[in-house]
Amino acid sequence: MDQTGWGTDFLQLDPAAAPTRGLPGWLVDVLRAAIGDGRLPTGSRLPATRTFAAELGCSRGVVVEAYRRLADEGLLRAHRGGGTTVLAPPTPSPRAGERAGAYPDGPGWQGPLPQPRPAGGAVIDLSPGVPDLSAFPRGAWLRAERAVLTETHPDDLGYGDPRGHPRLRAALAPWLARTRGLRVTGEDILIVAGVAQAMALLAQALRREGIDRIAVEDPGSRGALDEFDYWGLRPVPVPVDDEGQRVDALAASATRVAFLTPAHQFPTGVVLGAARRRALLAWAATDAELIIEDDYDAEFRYDRAPVPALHRGAPARIAYTGSTSKTLAPAMRLGWLVPPPARYSALVAAKHASDLGSPTVPQLVLARLLESGAYDRHIRLVRTRHRARRDALLDALRAGLPAVTVRGVAAGLHLLVTLPDERMDDAALAERLHADGVLVHPLSRHRRRPGPPGLVLGYAAHPPDRLREAAATIVRAVRPQSR
Repeated sequence: MDQTGWGTDFLQLDPAAAPTRGLPGWLVDVLRAAIGDGRLPTGSRLPATRTFAAELGCSRGVVVEAYRRLADEGLLRAHRGGGTTVLAPPTPSPRAGERAGAYPDGPGWQGPLPQPRPAGGAVIDLSPGVPDLSAFPRGAWLRAERAVLTETHPDDLGYGDPRGHPRLRAALAPWLARTRGLRVTGEDILIVAGVAQAMALLAQALRREGIDRIAVEDPGSRGALDEFDYWGLRPVPVPVDDEGQRVDALAASATRVAFLTPAHQFPTGVVLGAARRRALLAWAATDAELIIEDDYDAEFRYDRAPVPALHRGAPARIAYTGSTSKTLAPAMRLGWLVPPPARYSALVAAKHASDLGSPTVPQLVLARLLESGAYDRHIRLVRTRHRARRDALLDALRAGLPAVTVRGVAAGLHLLVTLPDERMDDAALAERLHADGVLVHPLSRHRRRPGPPGLVLGYAAHPPDRLREAAATIVRAVRPQSR
């Protein structure tokens, strides 16, 4: 595409109509619209930042910032020495909002949500549990994969160890010790296809033992609830308050198995308090058959180091599980399970019967990223980006709705906003927001029992300017109802 006169003529831009303030945001909106409606087709090369800035009569920094924001959204890609090109705009899935966890690795899932609007603009999907997929470390992954394919012996490409490749398990053990406080070796770890498979294997094992009930957090992960229900475990709701799951109510429920997210509870965002941790471990030692600890979001604590995992306190009663679904991407289907030693062999046999073992090459790539420190560097990078996005959404909501309350600690990929008027219908509010172009989860969808209304808002997948736009829509929708 000829770049001469590209900015003002081809896109019909009128620099005189640009706002005196917020010029980068204006340019982002113009270019985003042009990509969305096809005026800038996939593969188009954008003009150099200096050229485009000269045509617009603005500073080069304005264009650099606009290109950067659109690259963050996955709409542009900068090539070193080769300019900036347009990527294919993301198309909403047939069931928008379900992608946040059609599998329990995305605990925001609770079944089909409203269909995307057929017209009128793109939906800003704030479904919880969706990471910044544009931040996937393609370069680091590609370099590691090339090295793996170069050095891997042909024998490693046959049917592998159903426990997982020894190299990955050996690399995970010290990483889990350093970051989550586990005392494990590679021989204690089972590689699984995400937390979803860990839960499925554990649920089937429990059913074979005649156990048919499991305590779950309320409000809590609808994806986990549906997974357990599918495998024949009836969920028993246990209330969650500002200190996490109520252990007194858990003990009174007469269940022998519990599932919880203690490091960053979904969806409230609270951390299991110290007294509750001690009470839970005491319950594990006396009355429990098994505690399933989903270490959801533990990598993303923004104000301090995350609390250590529970597993260390009762390894004979706790099955610990985590995955790369939030740190890399859900599509990688890479996770780990550290079950109680007495259950390990049976779970390995179940894993082998299920799929003969996880794919070898991705395991070896992840092992190399762990060994080199590239995985930690990636987490630090996305943690910084996620924190900036959280701050942008939080600041915009607080400025427009001072009466709303944001629950939980500064962590994770979502916010829980409780509404100022308990008479509000959060499900109806979510439907109105969707009609206005913002997809959110009402808190009521994650409850088993009635409770205060609220909205669960994922922020990791969008840059700050899009989050501020979504916040403005939420403010307009909530204000008339809170009068």
